[in-house]
Amino acid sequence: MTYDFKLSCTLPASPEAVYDAWLDSASHTAMTGAGAKINNRVGGAYSAWDGYITGKTVELIPSKRIVQSWRTTQFGDNHPDSTIVVELAPAKTGARLTLTHSGVPDGQTSYEKGGWQDNYFAPMKVYFARRKTQRRPAGKTPRTV
Repeated sequence: MTYDFKLSCTLPASPEAVYDAWLDSASHTAMTGAGAKINNRVGGAYSAWDGYITGKTVELIPSKRIVQSWRTTQFGDNHPDSTIVVELAPAKTGARLTLTHSGVPDGQTSYEKGGWQDNYFAPMKVYFARRKTQRRPAGKTPRTV
Protein backbone atom coordinates (compact mmCIF):
# COMPACT_ATOMS: atom_id res chain seq x y z
CA MET A 1 0.00 0.00 0.00
CA THR A 2 1.01 3.58 -0.60
CA TYR A 3 -0.21 7.03 0.31
CA ASP A 4 -0.12 10.55 -1.16
CA PHE A 5 0.33 13.99 0.36
CA LYS A 6 0.66 17.64 -0.62
CA LEU A 7 2.83 20.37 0.92
CA SER A 8 3.55 23.95 -0.06
CA CYS A 9 5.76 26.88 0.80
CA THR A 10 6.62 30.34 -0.48
CA LEU A 11 10.19 31.03 -1.57
CA PRO A 12 11.88 34.42 -2.02
CA ALA A 13 12.61 33.85 -5.72
CA SER A 14 10.81 33.81 -9.03
CA PRO A 15 9.24 30.60 -10.29
CA GLU A 16 11.88 30.64 -13.06
CA ALA A 17 14.75 30.78 -10.55
CA VAL A 18 13.32 27.90 -8.49
CA TYR A 19 12.69 25.79 -11.61
CA ASP A 20 16.21 26.40 -12.92
CA ALA A 21 17.86 25.66 -9.54
CA TRP A 22 15.88 22.43 -9.06
CA LEU A 23 17.12 21.10 -12.40
CA ASP A 24 20.77 22.21 -12.16
CA SER A 25 23.26 19.92 -10.38
CA ALA A 26 25.35 22.71 -8.83
CA SER A 27 22.37 24.85 -7.80
CA HIS A 28 20.41 21.88 -6.41
CA THR A 29 23.49 20.91 -4.39
CA ALA A 30 23.91 24.49 -3.13
CA MET A 31 20.25 24.93 -2.17
CA THR A 32 19.95 21.64 -0.27
CA GLY A 33 23.49 21.31 1.07
CA ALA A 34 23.91 17.78 -0.30
CA GLY A 35 25.27 16.43 -3.56
CA ALA A 36 23.02 16.28 -6.63
CA LYS A 37 23.57 15.11 -10.20
CA ILE A 38 20.78 16.06 -12.56
CA ASN A 39 20.23 15.48 -16.26
CA ASN A 40 17.74 18.29 -16.86
CA ARG A 41 15.69 16.81 -19.68
CA VAL A 42 12.61 14.60 -19.83
CA GLY A 43 13.80 11.02 -19.38
CA GLY A 44 17.00 12.19 -17.70
CA ALA A 45 18.17 10.49 -14.51
CA TYR A 46 18.96 12.38 -11.33
CA SER A 47 20.24 11.76 -7.83
CA ALA A 48 20.04 14.05 -4.81
CA TRP A 49 21.16 14.06 -1.22
CA ASP A 50 24.40 12.26 -2.09
CA GLY A 51 22.55 9.39 -3.77
CA TYR A 52 19.89 8.92 -1.07
CA ILE A 53 17.23 10.01 -3.63
CA THR A 54 17.18 8.78 -7.25
CA GLY A 55 14.76 8.96 -10.14
CA LYS A 56 14.01 10.24 -13.61
CA THR A 57 12.39 13.39 -14.90
CA VAL A 58 9.00 12.56 -16.39
CA GLU A 59 7.58 15.95 -17.41
CA LEU A 60 8.81 19.54 -17.62
CA ILE A 61 6.83 22.72 -18.19
CA PRO A 62 9.40 25.51 -17.95
CA SER A 63 9.05 27.65 -14.82
CA LYS A 64 5.75 25.95 -13.91
CA ARG A 65 5.94 22.20 -13.38
CA ILE A 66 8.46 19.43 -12.75
CA VAL A 67 7.36 15.78 -12.50
CA GLN A 68 9.90 13.20 -11.38
CA SER A 69 9.93 9.59 -10.31
CA TRP A 70 11.37 9.44 -6.78
CA ARG A 71 12.74 6.79 -4.50
CA THR A 72 15.13 6.66 -1.60
CA THR A 73 17.54 4.05 -0.36
CA GLN A 74 14.84 3.23 2.25
CA PHE A 75 12.47 1.89 -0.42
CA GLY A 76 12.42 -1.90 -0.55
CA ASP A 77 13.02 -3.76 -3.80
CA ASN A 78 9.30 -4.54 -3.86
CA HIS A 79 8.35 -0.82 -3.74
CA PRO A 80 7.83 0.92 -7.08
CA ASP A 81 9.09 4.47 -7.49
CA SER A 82 6.92 7.20 -6.05
CA THR A 83 6.19 10.42 -7.97
CA ILE A 84 6.76 14.05 -7.08
CA VAL A 85 5.04 16.94 -8.82
CA VAL A 86 6.57 20.35 -8.18
CA GLU A 87 4.22 23.15 -9.22
CA LEU A 88 5.43 26.74 -9.25
CA ALA A 89 3.36 29.90 -9.36
CA PRO A 90 4.10 33.57 -8.80
CA ALA A 91 3.40 34.83 -5.29
CA LYS A 92 3.49 38.26 -3.72
CA THR A 93 6.91 37.62 -2.17
CA GLY A 94 8.37 35.26 -4.79
CA ALA A 95 7.21 31.80 -5.82
CA ARG A 96 4.64 29.45 -4.37
CA LEU A 97 5.94 25.87 -4.54
CA THR A 98 3.33 23.14 -4.19
CA LEU A 99 4.71 19.63 -3.91
CA THR A 100 2.51 16.57 -4.41
CA HIS A 101 4.20 13.31 -3.46
CA SER A 102 2.28 10.21 -4.48
CA GLY A 103 2.91 6.50 -4.21
CA VAL A 104 4.89 6.77 -0.96
CA PRO A 105 5.26 3.37 0.72
CA ASP A 106 3.10 3.03 3.83
CA GLY A 107 5.03 3.65 7.01
CA GLN A 108 7.45 6.08 5.39
CA THR A 109 5.79 9.19 6.79
CA SER A 110 9.00 11.08 7.59
CA TYR A 111 8.92 12.69 4.12
CA GLU A 112 5.60 14.35 4.89
CA LYS A 113 6.28 14.98 8.58
CA GLY A 114 9.36 17.14 8.30
CA GLY A 115 11.54 15.55 5.64
CA TRP A 116 10.57 17.87 2.81
CA GLN A 117 10.36 20.89 5.10
CA ASP A 118 13.74 20.29 6.79
CA ASN A 119 15.71 19.03 3.81
CA TYR A 120 14.24 21.11 0.99
CA PHE A 121 11.92 23.97 1.92
CA ALA A 122 13.95 25.47 4.81
CA PRO A 123 17.35 25.33 3.06
CA MET A 124 15.78 26.61 -0.19
CA LYS A 125 14.41 29.66 1.65
CA VAL A 126 17.90 30.41 2.98
CA TYR A 127 19.53 29.78 -0.42
CA PHE A 128 17.20 32.09 -2.33
CA ALA A 129 17.25 34.78 0.37
CA ARG A 130 21.07 34.86 0.18
CA ARG A 131 20.98 35.03 -3.62
CA LYS A 132 18.53 37.90 -3.44
CA THR A 133 20.81 39.78 -1.03
CA GLN A 134 23.88 39.07 -3.16
CA ARG A 135 22.20 40.57 -6.24
CA ARG A 136 21.54 43.92 -4.55
CA PRO A 137 23.30 46.74 -6.43
CA ALA A 138 26.56 47.98 -4.90
CA GLY A 139 26.03 50.61 -2.22
CA LYS A 140 22.49 49.43 -1.48
CA THR A 141 21.78 47.93 1.92
CA PRO A 142 18.79 45.83 2.87
CA ARG A 143 15.94 47.74 4.47
CA THR A 144 15.29 46.66 8.03
CA VAL A 145 11.82 46.41 9.44
